[in-house]
Amino acid sequence: MAGAGENGRPASAACDGDDSDEDDNCAPTIALTCDDSMKTAFRPDANTTVTLVKAFKKGDRLALSGTPASPPPLVASNDVCLVKLNVGPGNPGPADAPSTSAGIGMEIWLPSPATWNGRNRTLGDGGWAGSALISSLTTLRADAAGWASERGYVSSVSDGGHTGQPGTSDGSFTLNPDLTINTALLRDLSTRSTHELAKKAKALAAAYYLKQPRYSYYAGCSGGGRTGYAAAQTHPEDFNGILVEAPSINQTQFFPADVWPSLVTERDLGGVSLTAAQVDLVSRASISACDTALNGKHDGYLSDPGQCSYDASTDPAVLCVADGGTNSTAGCLSKRQALAVNKMWYGPTVDGTAPSPALDNGYKVARAPGHLWWGIPRGIDLSSTARMREGVPGLFSLLSAQLALSLQNPTIGTAIPVFKNASGNGADGWKNLSYSEFAHAMALGRVLNPFFGNLDTNNPDLTEFRESGGKMITFHGMADALVSNSSTVDYYNRSAAVVGGLHQAQKFHRLFFEPGRGHCDSAAFGLPPGSNPPKLQQGNPGPDRVRSALFDALVEWVENGKAPTTFIATSLDKKVSRPVCMYPRKLTYAGGDTSLASSYSCT
Repeated sequence: MAGAGENGRPASAACDGDDSDEDDNCAPTIALTCDDSMKTAFRPDANTTVTLVKAFKKGDRLALSGTPASPPPLVASNDVCLVKLNVGPGNPGPADAPSTSAGIGMEIWLPSPATWNGRNRTLGDGGWAGSALISSLTTLRADAAGWASERGYVSSVSDGGHTGQPGTSDGSFTLNPDLTINTALLRDLSTRSTHELAKKAKALAAAYYLKQPRYSYYAGCSGGGRTGYAAAQTHPEDFNGILVEAPSINQTQFFPADVWPSLVTERDLGGVSLTAAQVDLVSRASISACDTALNGKHDGYLSDPGQCSYDASTDPAVLCVADGGTNSTAGCLSKRQALAVNKMWYGPTVDGTAPSPALDNGYKVARAPGHLWWGIPRGIDLSSTARMREGVPGLFSLLSAQLALSLQNPTIGTAIPVFKNASGNGADGWKNLSYSEFAHAMALGRVLNPFFGNLDTNNPDLTEFRESGGKMITFHGMADALVSNSSTVDYYNRSAAVVGGLHQAQKFHRLFFEPGRGHCDSAAFGLPPGSNPPKLQQGNPGPDRVRSALFDALVEWVENGKAPTTFIATSLDKKVSRPVCMYPRKLTYAGGDTSLASSYSCT
């Protein structure tokens, strides 16, 4: 049981009680215990409340009363302590309004003192965040639990400051009931939730173990990558190492850009989506046209989508016979549909036009005038973001919510799942936008970004993070259908220029691209079914295995000064391997067996 200090304040949290950063660095005198005494003993500031404490023994199911039985919960590899926090002030309002929040929900897992490795690891969520599991007193986040139980990290995650509708990453919270921008919660999402979580995790570790963590790390993909960049830009002292994958650092632009294929369907195809057969045909045709560029053999995926200028509108094997093609199947494309596909690949433009792919394939880092953002890379399953992918409506709802926010009009959002607001719910109003109105919405997003809590965390100045001794690894799949690789290259080049060039940037920040990898390693949003992309070969087992090798490389760099240079990717059937090169080097075939990584170099 924690003892009490002067004036009745627990000695384990003898701080001055305000909300300053210094509070979380106060020195505890008696270790916290993993029981309800922590609810009063841990009080680092007036805005923080402990809502749940639960101890799990080795062999226990890591589950609360509301945890689903399927899939089976993880079993604790070692003793761990679950602590849930709420950090206000949140945002007041009607109880049933998505914009109303009591504060930032946090879930922190503490390994036993005997198994703690002296490190903290913070996980960043994607999309609009808002995981209802985190603030709930009956459910928990197993992905965070595993890192504490299996690998000895103090592991933490937050809900970004709000709770979304169940099963969605919901953007309804971004508008208050009176249609004003919910700047308070957008700021929580963009920067404050990550900063506060870093502070609270450090303070809780110090009070539980009676010593400060030696190192603190961050890892996140997509929206989690966005907040990772925000941490480096705004609070460079929070983390010693940051791992980001597919960072969505330009959300006001790329969310609408991912709606673009569906808008093209509305404007150019009368709202009639391509069929699954048509999508499969044209996606595979683009792969077949370009997947021999690396080694002269068909790989089944594009090693460098930027080198592919395939034009669906001139391919007779794709075009219907009636449009001058040779394809007589039900999956053929009309000339009009093929031109629409070219537009989807190119990305949004001011007037809805797209040049010939031979002149501009849409993948150039320096976009042409009027080219608002990058589109879907060729070789990707177009149904990833085009509206014909009816199976996951929540994805489209997530994307279109940015249009609703930028236009401050909830009816622009999707109807299923509904964008909720007291003044009017989502009604698929995006369908009625003209090309010029769509371009206006994207422009508004850029202008209003400061009022959105700076969701676009694209400030290239990382000098303070460098000077703090921090290290960062950015990782992006070349088959990412949602976040453009070009946006990551653009940021990295701008950031490098600030610190004196690529050589200087690589001393603290390194960028890697993996061919065939989808968004956050999600096959559903990547290559067409049947493709065989390589995946990063994991050197160490553990939870969140997709990224564990990269994370371990980051730890090695931070703690031992050994900077990563190359990773090896292997296919799922282990028959093909490829080097994963550090930018700006590119994969080059040197000769020999095309299936072996040893036959390639990074040049």
